[in-house]
Amino acid sequence: MNQPRIAVIMTCFNRRNTTLSCLRALSQQTTHADVYLTDDGSSDGTGDAVRKTYPEVNILQGSGNLFWVGGMRLAFESAMQKGYDYYLWLNDDTMLEPDTLRHLLVIHQQLTAQGHQDSIIVGSTKDPITGKASYGGAVKSRKWYSNKYDFIGSSHTLQECDTMFGNCVLIPNGVAKKVGNIDKAFIHSLGDLDYGLRARKKGCSIWVAPGYVGTCSKNSVNNSWIDKKLSTVERLKKVIQIKAFPLRPWTVFCRRHSGFLWFIYWLLPYLRAVIGYKDLANSPTFAEIPASQK
Repeated sequence: MNQPRIAVIMTCFNRRNTTLSCLRALSQQTTHADVYLTDDGSSDGTGDAVRKTYPEVNILQGSGNLFWVGGMRLAFESAMQKGYDYYLWLNDDTMLEPDTLRHLLVIHQQLTAQGHQDSIIVGSTKDPITGKASYGGAVKSRKWYSNKYDFIGSSHTLQECDTMFGNCVLIPNGVAKKVGNIDKAFIHSLGDLDYGLRARKKGCSIWVAPGYVGTCSKNSVNNSWIDKKLSTVERLKKVIQIKAFPLRPWTVFCRRHSGFLWFIYWLLPYLRAVIGYKDLANSPTFAEIPASQK
């Protein structure tokens, strides 16, 4: 069997050491892959450092206004033009174990043999300090509200899920052809959750690989829109910012995935910003934003 052609899709902004560490871990993979990296206008020399240390990386230049979705979309589009067999979404703060790519490929081959050829494989990560699960697959809440997707963590067995956080995701070419690119309606967040949900609607399946594929830290909620130490006005300002729930992208997500009650779900994060996150801990909620998408 010929070695499949794999493209790794990444974006970065002003995290030179972190990006280089990620590429260092990626270079130690037992399976070869081409890397497509969007440098979204970094001012800390990230692009030059990558060119010097890893000249084989395909660097695409961003304007500084692409954020996570725009940067990933640009790199994904460039790679898809070459028609790879697989695409690996990878956050630049995710440090992979050396055998991750081979491990994910084997799982997809096993699923294909079972009739699940159009399947996305999600890798779970853990915090390097606490050892606790940080990102991976997500499942729709069993409760009545349709807009909540719970992170399911890692297990010793393969798990099917509804969507995913995009820190480490293997997408076969068949899925990429069906679903296309990450939707440009999104800016920084929600694009990965939307992609998974759109893939499911097109008949694809999503699976969480057993164990952990590497490490990725979860960010602190301090000074974010859910920080109760901030005033209500400050939380409201933060909840509509690009890295939280900006009005237009959140409207697109809710109308697309939340059914006829979409407006109620659309309102919830803004209501939660007013009342306070912990006060609504057991109330109808919504899709959480992956904090590592800086």
